[in-house]
Amino acid sequence: MKQAIGIDLGGTTIKYALVSEAGDIRFEGKLPSRANESAACVLAQLRQAAECVLSLARAKQMESDIVGIGLGTPGIIDATGRIVLGGAENIVGWERIDVVTPMETYTGLPVRMGNDANMMGLGEMQYGAGRNCTDIVFLTIGTGIGGAIIIGGKLFSGYANRGAELGHTPLIANGERCNCGATGCLEHYASTSALVRHFLAKAKPLGLFVNDFVDGELIVRLYREGHPLAVQCMNEHFYYLRRGIAGFVNVFSPQRVVIGGGICEAGDFYLEELRKVVAANVIRDCAVNTQIVRAELGNRAGLIGAASQLF
Repeated sequence: MKQAIGIDLGGTTIKYALVSEAGDIRFEGKLPSRANESAACVLAQLRQAAECVLSLARAKQMESDIVGIGLGTPGIIDATGRIVLGGAENIVGWERIDVVTPMETYTGLPVRMGNDANMMGLGEMQYGAGRNCTDIVFLTIGTGIGGAIIIGGKLFSGYANRGAELGHTPLIANGERCNCGATGCLEHYASTSALVRHFLAKAKPLGLFVNDFVDGELIVRLYREGHPLAVQCMNEHFYYLRRGIAGFVNVFSPQRVVIGGGICEAGDFYLEELRKVVAANVIRDCAVNTQIVRAELGNRAGLIGAASQLF
């Protein structure tokens, strides 16, 4: 059976695995990305990740089955699929850089590179919550909001591969400035980071949680306990997110909207709240075939999707 190396580059960690054509992980590991140092350091770590897999494959006499390397990276990828143009604010110097050529030269294997959120969406379509679907919208909700659009079984990335930045859909007119430089983006209002930011902005004047570490997990726990401030902030989170999702449903009418990211693991209530509030904001006929479901592959989705490009 064919196998491919899947690599998922993040701002803190590089995850890597040997993935079979059936989507099974043979073995996996991770190492620091060194993203706060330089692009050269990140490239060296990517080569090391590939070498870790190749060494294990050689030891297990599986190297001959490896058909290539799939890489998911933050940022916008050029139309050739070889150069990161920019847009990866969490990796120093990760712009206007050919990532694929040095990887292919070092390993002797073909390399297929894509945006990390696109790779997650591809993984979910092939092997996760989007199985047996041709049209899905994938959203991952975390520090930011990443997304992928799959139409007719194929990733849609816009002309010259520069679109599908779902987290930067303009949501609020005259809103606050987003990290991307625009104002009022969905990510700035509906990400987990935004939830924490809004919670702290309301808590500090009241003298609450001043010395506590506040993250999405804490806010969700307080919400489920009925804490008024957490309930208010979670309801705001659902309000912003539902409007973004409703817009995607009205435009694309997907079979499934697949929601990933740590916060959606909080419990069934999270998806139920989204389903309720989205239903009130879509055109009924656009949404008649759409389900909102939880992602299934967790933090392995990106590397599985990246590897699937080789099959």
